[in-house]
Amino acid sequence: MVVLLGLPVGGVAFAAERPVVTLSDSQAGAGGTVTVRGEGWPARALLMVLVCGRATPARGVLGGTNSCANADGRAVTTDADGRFSRRLPVTEPPVPCPCVVHVATATGAKEKADAVFQVAGHPVEALPEETAGGRLSVLTDIRLEGSGGLLTWFGAPPRRTLVLTVGNVGTGSVRDPVFQVGTAHGVFAPQWDERPWRGTIAPGRKARIELPVELSAGAHGDYTVSLKYGGKIVAEQPWRVGRPWGVPLFWLLLCVVVPTAVFRIGMAVVDRIRPPGQRPRQRQRQRQRQRQRQRQRQGRRPRHGRLATRPGATEGPPRPASTPAVLPWFTPDAGPGPVPHDDRPTSPTTPTTTPTGKGTP
Repeated sequence: MVVLLGLPVGGVAFAAERPVVTLSDSQAGAGGTVTVRGEGWPARALLMVLVCGRATPARGVLGGTNSCANADGRAVTTDADGRFSRRLPVTEPPVPCPCVVHVATATGAKEKADAVFQVAGHPVEALPEETAGGRLSVLTDIRLEGSGGLLTWFGAPPRRTLVLTVGNVGTGSVRDPVFQVGTAHGVFAPQWDERPWRGTIAPGRKARIELPVELSAGAHGDYTVSLKYGGKIVAEQPWRVGRPWGVPLFWLLLCVVVPTAVFRIGMAVVDRIRPPGQRPRQRQRQRQRQRQRQRQRQGRRPRHGRLATRPGATEGPPRPASTPAVLPWFTPDAGPGPVPHDDRPTSPTTPTTTPTGKGTP
């Protein structure tokens, strides 16, 4: 009896650990609302609640969030016990039903859960059948390899390589599988790009898959890289991209250099168009040049009948004395004649006659 009672209790405890989603109504028309409740989610986690088409709880959302009404989705944060309650407006998804209310974590550990929901009046189509034969399954966690460089620091597109190992768990070979890689920023829907892989994976074999991932130029912040195969998301990996600090540094330098250059050009133009009498800088420069020339000339002039030589230079022979200039008020022909010769001895007390007729003591 104790064993029988213990089994249900253990089963209930195990089920409570998994995320659970319940709806107030299983059907509603576009424009109405439905209350979504959940439990078993991580504490204080941010969740996204969406109405999605082409989905069942067993197969998930085949088209990913591209099959959901993303514009009318709602965000909710769980409490300390992992519970939440949120009213969701009913909107027709972009693809036909069967539909579900899809709840998934936006940050932290990846958790998701679906609840069957019918949008009244929305078309319904059968889901595509699962292909028989080869079937790939992800065997290891995906990881991003690579690092940024100098160009990425200046705003170049960040690039990484998505690496994972897949195995063929089906009965047939898988040849040239085509994967879809999506990148999502924050809580926005991912943008999907096809990434073909060339090769064949036999049944029971595994292969290493490497797919390139690239973001837009200047991208930074928290991103999520998702991998989709066969219309179903098989793996996700967070990617934190650093801010390109070289871009604001470039603009800062540009804001400093350009005004300085404009100021210098403007001052040069002002000096050109200013009248000559109002050019203090030009006059000051001219005075400095004149002083330098005067100092150079003074250094070359002879002092006391001798040439001024530089320190350490050898003195050369003296230059001959220059002849006195002819006086301007008479010519050589009009000048006085030769001085008469006087044979008489002269004494210091006898005055000497000069050509002008005046004696000198």
